[in-house]
Order: sequence, then C-alpha cells, then structure tokens
Amino acid sequence: MTVSDQKIKTDLSKFNNEWFHPGSKIKRVLWHLTSSIFFINPLFTPVFVKVFLLRLFGAQIGKGIVLKPRVTIKFPWNLVIGDFAWIGEKAWIDNLAKVVIGNNCCISQGAMLLTGNHNYKKSTFDLMIGAITLEDGVWIGSHAIVCPGITCRSHAVLSVNSVATFDLEPYSIYRGNPAVKVKDREVSE
Repeated sequence: MTVSDQKIKTDLSKFNNEWFHPGSKIKRVLWHLTSSIFFINPLFTPVFVKVFLLRLFGAQIGKGIVLKPRVTIKFPWNLVIGDFAWIGEKAWIDNLAKVVIGNNCCISQGAMLLTGNHNYKKSTFDLMIGAITLEDGVWIGSHAIVCPGITCRSHAVLSVNSVATFDLEPYSIYRGNPAVKVKDREVSE
C-alpha cells in the first residue's frame, strides 16, 4: 500500500453547497438568457441597453460607464459599479458574492474578478466565497485575476497576467503570481 492510498481523498460526490442561495432559479435562467443575447454575444449592443438590463436585474450602476462586448457577469444583483468605470472585452465578473467597482476603475480585457473558490483541504471540496472591492481609480490589467475576499485600495494597479491573492495598497503597482508590489503609482494632470 502506497502513502497516497492511505491519505483521505477528494470525494466530489459529497460536495454540498445547499447553504449557497444565489437567487431564484427563474431569475438565474432569465439572466443567463439575457446575458447570452446582450452581454456575452460578440455583436455590438449599445451600453445604455446593457445598463438598463443590469439595473433591471438588480445591479447598481453609475453614470458614464463603458461595457465592451463579451463581458460575463454571473449575478448582476451582486454587482455595484460606480461612475465612469470601464469593463473591457471578455472580462469575467464571477460574482457569487458582492463585487463593488468604484468610480473611474478600469477592468481590462480578459481580466477576472473571482469571488468563489473551493476548499482543497476538505474531502468535500466545499465552496468558499468572498466579496471583492475595487476602490476608486483601480486598474486591473489585461488577463489579471482578483481572488475572493480581496480589496484593491484606491488607485492600485494589478499588472497584466498578475494574480491578487491579498489586499492591494493604495497608489501601488503590483505584478506577478502572486502579485507583489513593485513600485508606487504616481498620477499626474
């Protein structure tokens, strides 16, 4: 018998997330259809239509936002976006928990805001969720990832392909996986 035979193994047949209530099944199905037609679709849909639909499904959306094509939003009722925020093409907001995006934030193409994860230490692979907050002026670079429970403080930058696994300090630039601070962010007129 090997050492791995003696260890407890993951058993996904015992996975149970009955505690998690993301919204009624009808609401989720309606959003999935709406998202497929107006958001994930690569064809151009005017931003005012997307904003209307997001608000209809419970999102709080500010003024002057930009929503590029092919943006995936899991549950709009868990989404708050401030004024003049930009959401780039193919961004993925996997908001099983609340996601708050402040004023003048930029989420570049292909970036991911992930509020869910699994507890790999448990044989049942339990679902874990944590809210994400992007304070004003934050920039999440192309294909960067913000993990569950993270706050990116005012004007923090997460560089291309980087992964935020802990809170980012204000006016700081982070790079890598896991992301580390590489320098201060200076903003000029």
